[in-house]
Amino acid sequence: MVSARHSVAGTAVRSLLWCAASLVATPASAQLSNDPFPDPIPASEEAIVVGLVEFAVLPDVNGAAARPMLLVDEPGTDRLFVNDMWGLLHSIGYDGRVTPYLDLREPRWGIVVKTPPEVVPIMEVGLQSFAFHPQFDVPGTPGYGKFYTWIDTDDTTPLADFVPGGGEDSHDLVLLEWTTLAPSAATYEGGPPRELIRVEQPFENHNGGRIGFNPLSSPGDLDFGLLYVGLADGGAAGDELDLAQNLGSVFGKILRIHPLGSNSANGRYGVPADNPYAGDGIERTLGEIFASGVRNPQGFDWDARSGELLVADIGQSVVESLKRVPIGADLGWNSWEGSYRYASQTRVDLANPRGEPWVTYPVAEFDQQDPLLQPGSAATGVVAYRDARIPQLTDRVLWGDLPSGEVFYVPADGPRAGGQAAIRRVLFRDGADTRTLLQLVQAKNVAQGRTPTRRADLHFGRGPNGRVFLLNKWDGQVREIVP
Repeated sequence: MVSARHSVAGTAVRSLLWCAASLVATPASAQLSNDPFPDPIPASEEAIVVGLVEFAVLPDVNGAAARPMLLVDEPGTDRLFVNDMWGLLHSIGYDGRVTPYLDLREPRWGIVVKTPPEVVPIMEVGLQSFAFHPQFDVPGTPGYGKFYTWIDTDDTTPLADFVPGGGEDSHDLVLLEWTTLAPSAATYEGGPPRELIRVEQPFENHNGGRIGFNPLSSPGDLDFGLLYVGLADGGAAGDELDLAQNLGSVFGKILRIHPLGSNSANGRYGVPADNPYAGDGIERTLGEIFASGVRNPQGFDWDARSGELLVADIGQSVVESLKRVPIGADLGWNSWEGSYRYASQTRVDLANPRGEPWVTYPVAEFDQQDPLLQPGSAATGVVAYRDARIPQLTDRVLWGDLPSGEVFYVPADGPRAGGQAAIRRVLFRDGADTRTLLQLVQAKNVAQGRTPTRRADLHFGRGPNGRVFLLNKWDGQVREIVP
């Protein structure tokens, strides 16, 4: 674990070194490359083959397929929930029946969900993520009936709690708290949401990230009821505003807040006392920060055996990585892209890998030149699978590549102090053949009368009793992995 004092001091030193380095030419010793892992991920060696069945169908929106990012289990009400970036939240029964739960676009809520006017290949705005309080269905508790949404909005009239100090003021990110009067009701039964946090987004891309509560915590634990909030580095490219290493900025961070508390600067949420910078006595650091040096955290999960938080962090144009995230961790961006020094938007420096001891480096990583992938590769996931329902996957971490739809696995008990875990594929049985998710989505598109997509836009979901689901943004199908 990295101590808060070490992290603050280390960040100050890193900032000075980075500024100095930016004033000089690339040193002669630099070994620049866009292919740090020339040995490709094996196409078939040690590949795991499992089944994949169509479980539920999400409704189209104005003729366009749903754009899901996250599926979670809400065990108190015996159903799953899944978001649609167009601004919708659906419930799904354990039998696959889909019911519209909440439409954030309705005028009565007084919010404006930012969405593009038409379907585009890369859509990074909308309803980013959501999370249900662990006491959602426990009457008489502070979290009863409460859940949270993390959205992009074009309504920038209210003053933002956090500003980047540059950029184009593209739109705002808003964390909202909703309270239903009847948690078991088929649809939301409550009033307009309460705003907790508003962030001025400097650029159109890299908006928000995953949010969630630690499912391993119990009442009385320090972590119980604390909401983890992923924030990307603000967009553009290369962390243009140098925000991920700035401990006075929320960008490029994983925050941890108490949504029902009130000791924050705006008085709308709490800052946990055990956060690494909450009690450091340094005014310029933010107490909300749990970890820094993140580029674009679109997926995270907790390992039920180790208790560790794992995150899939999307790289710039070279390295995609899977990382463990201890409290106070510096994940390196934008000084490091994975295990290598970040050199430019298209290169890393192979000299002196993992060269700063205070940085938390990946446990697994691949580069975008791998022949299994396609341009614009992006790490996604994560599911730390410790269940027995799908024995082929037991004690493995599932993650993958978002556009290609490739699903990978690494050992859940692999390297911790450094080193590269072996990455292998997960393929899906289709009759006598095996397929990738993208191939299955393309086949479904043909059956639907749609032009086959070139991207999968893969995301993962967790259900009860070891059930795992795959989402995509092009055919409306929620698929379940089976043995």
